[in-house]
Amino acid sequence: MSGIPLGVLDLIPVVSGSTAAEALHHSIDLARQAERLGYARYWFAEHHLNPGVAGTSPAVVLALTASATSTIRIGSGAVQLGHRTALSTVEEFGLIDALHPGRLDLGLGRSAGRARTGGDGPPPAPATPVVDGYTANGLRIPDRFSFAHLLGHPRFLLQQKLLNLPGAQPQDYAEQVDDVLALLRGEYRSPEGVEAHAVPGEGADVQVWILGSGGGVSAEAAGRNGLRFAANYHVSPASVLEAADAYRAAFKPSAELDRPYLTVSADVVVAEDDETAREQATGYAPWVRSIRSGEGAIPFPTPAEARALPWTDADRALVADRVETRFVGSARTVADHLERLQEATGADELLITTITHDHAARVASYRLLAEEWQRR
Repeated sequence: MSGIPLGVLDLIPVVSGSTAAEALHHSIDLARQAERLGYARYWFAEHHLNPGVAGTSPAVVLALTASATSTIRIGSGAVQLGHRTALSTVEEFGLIDALHPGRLDLGLGRSAGRARTGGDGPPPAPATPVVDGYTANGLRIPDRFSFAHLLGHPRFLLQQKLLNLPGAQPQDYAEQVDDVLALLRGEYRSPEGVEAHAVPGEGADVQVWILGSGGGVSAEAAGRNGLRFAANYHVSPASVLEAADAYRAAFKPSAELDRPYLTVSADVVVAEDDETAREQATGYAPWVRSIRSGEGAIPFPTPAEARALPWTDADRALVADRVETRFVGSARTVADHLERLQEATGADELLITTITHDHAARVASYRLLAEEWQRR
């Protein structure tokens, strides 16, 4: 499968007993290692008010990472447009591109809490049939998880308050994507006909991606504009097929792409054998629980710390879809799972995110996977 590129999605995890500064140093080191190992791109996610995640500003971290690497593409996975303007986003990435031209991926996301559009009926049946929770090739497609309980959570409401100016209302997402593209191309005109030119930013040599977890406005915006699309199996595995189908159905050729181009994300942990990988992955379930409960990501625990945490049937149900769809094991085991994911979705690339408590184990996971992938 070496013909299918692998990329890295990094949340800049803070592990227990560590600091945000150490997490940042580890992520920059991992980016260097990923470049050496042949990964195609290295993306940083954006999260806020999460003690266990240090990725609050992709643009800032990308500027640091660009100076520490030389060839690997680097990008955002994704910039949260819900509390940003098109102009600020284009200007930030334009500054980085001015010094590191031709390496940037501008990944755009809607961010949590934005109103969803579309009907309330059941999702369309995916083009790839799912029977009893599995595709024909064995990819797990679990039941849908509802995030509705988080929207009224006090911490979530505080995050919205702190990220947005008083009284500010987010722009319609599809319009915002149009504005980003117009500013990059030097084609922006206000309704009154006034031109705006983002310098630096206008003419920047960046690849624009849209990230999405379902078949709604994100997939449609990516397809309509002929952009690259990233479907989030690691966040919303139940709707990954729907997202891929909607993107392809909406796709219109553009000056940059004559056909759809899709990457799909996956959570993985690779070690020398399945047992060691499972041990290294022990902290994942309580870490996901902390996010889905509204608490905010806790520092990623050691296996011993994870086993000592209280755990209930309700906790298991809260994280079941994420745990069931994480690929954990030897390089051969995980590569087999990734092949199924690629086959079921028709992905042109795969985007790998790995979190372990030990940084050396995390680097080794990416190394072992790259070596196995190149042999296929």
